[in-house]
Amino acid sequence: MLKGKVAVVTGGARGIGRQIALEYAKNHADVAVIASHESESLKETVSELCALGINAKSYVCDIRDEKQTTIIAQCILTDFGNVDILVNNAGMNKDALLISMKKEELDDVIDTNLKGTIYITQAFIRNMMRNKKGSIINISSVVGLMGNTGQAAYSASKAGIIGFTKTIAKEYGRKNIRCNAIAPGFITTRMTDNLSEEQKNEMKKMIAIGRMGTPQDVAGLALFLATDSSSYITGEVIKVDGGMYI
Repeated sequence: MLKGKVAVVTGGARGIGRQIALEYAKNHADVAVIASHESESLKETVSELCALGINAKSYVCDIRDEKQTTIIAQCILTDFGNVDILVNNAGMNKDALLISMKKEELDDVIDTNLKGTIYITQAFIRNMMRNKKGSIINISSVVGLMGNTGQAAYSASKAGIIGFTKTIAKEYGRKNIRCNAIAPGFITTRMTDNLSEEQKNEMKKMIAIGRMGTPQDVAGLALFLATDSSSYITGEVIKVDGGMYI
């Protein structure tokens, strides 16, 4: 389905990003994984990708640093020759009520989630323009649409990604570059492992389907948006939340 295509996935060492990278590899795309630091999970992910018979390589980059993103993009383009799919998945949260939020926490969340997405996209957009094709998939969040108590910075960053997505879709649509956003709801990842069963049950009460999502639920949509089956879809924000926010 994706044979001959190259995908870049930020935050691809674990969770949703890792599952998206694996889904692309299973469908024969070569994959470049960007992570913030070296780790065993990063090594394991790349090893698992390569075992699927595709070309995969990891890159370490602080996406908050524009210069680093430019350098890493050039390294990836040198190694792979081209990029067809870009998934901006890397993100972080530092939850706090607005009144107690520290400037450092705000900067970390906005710089990583929003500015990092912008920097990485900027680093690869010229290559896509030259090739007159590309699919950019930004991972936002349902809280970017509905807000959430204690997540002012995170919600603002994810809402910003939605505005950015729509703008890129308008700016580059005529170059055959599509840009869409996925807005996951409560997804079972390492970030939710710290929640108590009581907290998880309270979350489930908010979800029409009655369960938390899995990284695979998100990866399935990311695969569709990367393929030609979605060639007439751009500028969209698609929720994967089990009916939490209707």
